[in-house]
Amino acid sequence: MLMPYVVGLVVLVLLPATATMAMAFTETDLIATSRFVGVANFVELTRDPAVRAAVGNSLSYLMFSVPLRLVIAVGLALLLHRRARGSGTARAAVLLPGAVPELAYGLMWLWLLNPIQGPVNQLLLLGGEGGRTALGTLPPQWLTDPEDARAGIVLMSLFTIGETFVIVLTARLALPPEAYELAELEGARAGQVLRRVTLPLLAPVLAVLVLRDTLMSLQASFVPTLVVTNGGPPPYATTYLSLVLYQDAFEYLRYGYAAAVAALMLGLTAVAVLIQWRLLRRWASQGIVGTEARRPGN
Repeated sequence: MLMPYVVGLVVLVLLPATATMAMAFTETDLIATSRFVGVANFVELTRDPAVRAAVGNSLSYLMFSVPLRLVIAVGLALLLHRRARGSGTARAAVLLPGAVPELAYGLMWLWLLNPIQGPVNQLLLLGGEGGRTALGTLPPQWLTDPEDARAGIVLMSLFTIGETFVIVLTARLALPPEAYELAELEGARAGQVLRRVTLPLLAPVLAVLVLRDTLMSLQASFVPTLVVTNGGPPPYATTYLSLVLYQDAFEYLRYGYAAAVAALMLGLTAVAVLIQWRLLRRWASQGIVGTEARRPGN
């Protein structure tokens, strides 16, 4: 029964990954004969300003988008897990952005974040005067200011949490009701139930989601930056490793160098996952994260 999955894993993942890692040590455009260059591509990576900027941008995106996406997904799942009037519509609204094709989603945000006519800034200007917000500040320049552009890319990612939301919602619905009945008998408040019952029981699922989102985050920034900001504002405000890989491979036909960028992405992802895994294991050993709920009064 596992054979189709194993064949697919080998043919579609392991063999292409091996070929890519081998290509990282060559200079090739997939047209002329490849030439072995050793570690020259990796040495060039350390000198490439686009790659250095992309590493910082990618790590910053990972640092902000992963926890924010998880917190929002968990909050919505806990808010909408009960059956109530309108809860089905609200759940569908959370899922809907994830069903939109990525290219269409990026084009929609290109309109939403338009600094002059975009609906986002028009909403921020409500209650303000003289082209300023109600707080007296200028509205964000999403497409021209480096910091605002990076914040806009993170903002776009916060609406595509449908899959994470469904997993957390399913896990919450599967929690044993006896734990909540016991907490109610002991007079636990809502905050205590959340900290002592719900989150500890959800911890294994949340840990897997954090690791999964980390694995996907370096790739998820590709379409938004390509469609909305094209790596700008200049020079490299929203240039991420996925965009550098695409440009070197399909615009400059430097497939060997692009393969080296892919190897760098793989290494950074592995390091990020390893750090998170070690932290989760340490928290589990200290009882901060566990698989069993503790008594609310403890």
